[in-house]
Amino acid sequence: MPKDHGIGAPMKRREDVRFLTGAGNYTDDINLSRQLYVHFLRSDVAHGRINGIDTEEASKMPGVVRIFTGKDFEGVGGLPCGWQVTDRHGEPMQEPAHPVLAQGKVRHVGDPIAAVVAETREQARDAAEAIAVDIEELPAVVDMKAALQDGAPRVHDDLTSNLCYDWGFVEDNKAAVDEAIRNAHHVTTLELVNQRLAPNAMEPRVAVGDYQRANDESTLYTTSQNPHVIRLLMGAFVLGIPEHKLRVVAPDVGGGFGSKIFHYAEEAFVTFAARQLNRPVKWTASRSEAFLSDAQGRDHVTKIELALDADNNFTAIRTETYANMGAYLSTCAPSVPTWLHGTLMAGNYKTPNIYVNVKAVFTNTVPVDAYRGAGRPEATFQLERVIDKAARELGVDPMALRRQNFVTEFPYATPVAVEYDTGDYPALVDKLEEIADFGGFEARRKESEARGKLRGLGVNCYIEACGIAPSNLVGQLGARAGLYDAATVRVNATGSISVMVGAHSHGQGHETAFPQVVADMLGIDESMVDIVHGDTSKIPFGMGTYGSRSLAVCGSAMVRATEKIIAKAKKIAAHLMEASDADIELKDGKFTVAGTDKSVAWGDVTLAAYVPHNYPLTEIEPGLEETSFYDPSNFTYPAGAYACEVEVDPDTGKVTIERFSAADDFGNVINPMIVDGQVHGGIGQGIGQALLESCAYDENGQLVSASYMDYAMPRADDVPFYSVDHSVQTPCTHNPLGVKGCGEAGAIGSPPTIVNAVIDALHSGGHKVDHIDMPLTPSRVWTAMQG
Repeated sequence: MPKDHGIGAPMKRREDVRFLTGAGNYTDDINLSRQLYVHFLRSDVAHGRINGIDTEEASKMPGVVRIFTGKDFEGVGGLPCGWQVTDRHGEPMQEPAHPVLAQGKVRHVGDPIAAVVAETREQARDAAEAIAVDIEELPAVVDMKAALQDGAPRVHDDLTSNLCYDWGFVEDNKAAVDEAIRNAHHVTTLELVNQRLAPNAMEPRVAVGDYQRANDESTLYTTSQNPHVIRLLMGAFVLGIPEHKLRVVAPDVGGGFGSKIFHYAEEAFVTFAARQLNRPVKWTASRSEAFLSDAQGRDHVTKIELALDADNNFTAIRTETYANMGAYLSTCAPSVPTWLHGTLMAGNYKTPNIYVNVKAVFTNTVPVDAYRGAGRPEATFQLERVIDKAARELGVDPMALRRQNFVTEFPYATPVAVEYDTGDYPALVDKLEEIADFGGFEARRKESEARGKLRGLGVNCYIEACGIAPSNLVGQLGARAGLYDAATVRVNATGSISVMVGAHSHGQGHETAFPQVVADMLGIDESMVDIVHGDTSKIPFGMGTYGSRSLAVCGSAMVRATEKIIAKAKKIAAHLMEASDADIELKDGKFTVAGTDKSVAWGDVTLAAYVPHNYPLTEIEPGLEETSFYDPSNFTYPAGAYACEVEVDPDTGKVTIERFSAADDFGNVINPMIVDGQVHGGIGQGIGQALLESCAYDENGQLVSASYMDYAMPRADDVPFYSVDHSVQTPCTHNPLGVKGCGEAGAIGSPPTIVNAVIDALHSGGHKVDHIDMPLTPSRVWTAMQG
């Protein structure tokens, strides 16, 4: 029987009640007295020199309060990058300025030129249309390799080239890798693209700035995944506002997928404008605006080589990747194709020699940053596609080839500087073969062939690194912030609990899963535990939610704080029962003296903490509140094995996903229902990348897929019913919960699985196709079938 409460129970998400009944409180629901609205005039050219901005006519239009341009921000800091990468020659990356409003030049379509603040949103928009901007259009560069050629248009005139950095990892491995590939029995080479994607969260970005002149305090309400980091970056580096004078509030957030981690110009603008005008200023992105201003994801072009010996053992991997940064460095952008990508190139396999080269390139496109999985999907796609191709070239079963090369002994130090603490990859494959019914595939293939369709089976094994850590290590790697998290557990006099956490929930289910942990530790009902997040004035300094870190990092801080609560509560209970606190036991919400029938209830102890009549104050101070910060000693390493069956229509090239199975190892699972949902959502996004989604720019830097008319999002009939399993559990050895991340797994594991399945289907029909770049649209598949 499954548990009905506590750790391991599939409890329904309590927050869904308000979301499903329209009672959520999102940033756009926040409207303040005397509020103004801002509309940004954005560049309609990808690259141009601003010769003049005439706002005279626009400033006289009805409702206009003020029009801001780049000149108003000349004394204001630009948007900072949160990670510095050092290249393979020991030089720091090129790091251009990123102004709040364009100064001198525009560098991508959507770059904000001016901002009109008016009494209504419509008045602001109308006035923006009346601004006359004299822009000398310059040649744009969109293709990364072309951007690095001599004579290419320079995105930033003050840089020496469009190369942000040329990174090699591990540089000391390069000679050994080159030699291993030269001497290999077999080398498989594959060139592929991880196409650019738009995150497309359900809720667009919104920002509301407020200023109270009486106490010189600013408040920013924003759609953010990490409000404390926004406060740090914007306050200290952009606007120069002391942290104690700046509050950042992220209320309910309707999805982020990475795109709401970063500090954006619009947040800085509304905060700045509110201080200038002494009135609240609000901005809400339109969906079209989101396509041109939200940081986009992926956009890698890679050549990967896999070397094998005569017994089909992997001996070396070498990759060369071009990674698009877009026009500016977004907050986490430099880390994604380097430390979040290169460190995962070992995958689940004991390959002794690995070298990863990444050239990060500036282009006249929207900035690129972390998107669900952030570097790990790119690494997994490269690795799992080249392994599948190698199996086909060698004439061996693709899963057998993977099994043969699995890491089987732990801990395992990879050649790319990480150490896997636990795992059982063969057990995951065993479980996958069971739930995916590999034995019945041939019968299903024949049934598809009888209907004139080609059926294929694709497999994939992945590992990812979650909860990026520890702070001292990532600091050496270029991170400009710590990556710990924090929790404060406040027990009220009557026994209910408020837990203030640094993590932010925007779909993860924190309000349900976090109470399960605390309630389980204390033996009380989950309804007595409330989670507080998203307001820097209420929560301890935490680093937010991304990288599947919430339970592993913030949850661990919560456990440590609760342990402190229990230790103090036992001392109070000991005084109440005239016993030694070493003899006190806590179980099912009751404190007992070991070996006796003496007991005291949880509520009696918590009341005594605030009404200390029965113990001397000299020994125990009143109150019951504790804070802990937790800085993990290592990543967590979830892993999985996925299988997908597709049908391909040979007449049209249309791909239909018929079955999808996922076996994941997430360590100890707190709430299996939430984990199922996270995996389902991730697979859905992976299906979008594999079959449908792509940001397409023309040669002039125009985003031609800037609306849902042209950017294809998955719909209900694009996804199958999934078979997911997480019964294989190897607990993490270095956090108190034994948990691993789960939020990005589906997006990491699904794209190569689907592409492998399509290639298998084409081969079953006699089409010798080695690779098709995503998205595998009907036209691309049909064209490949024609040779």
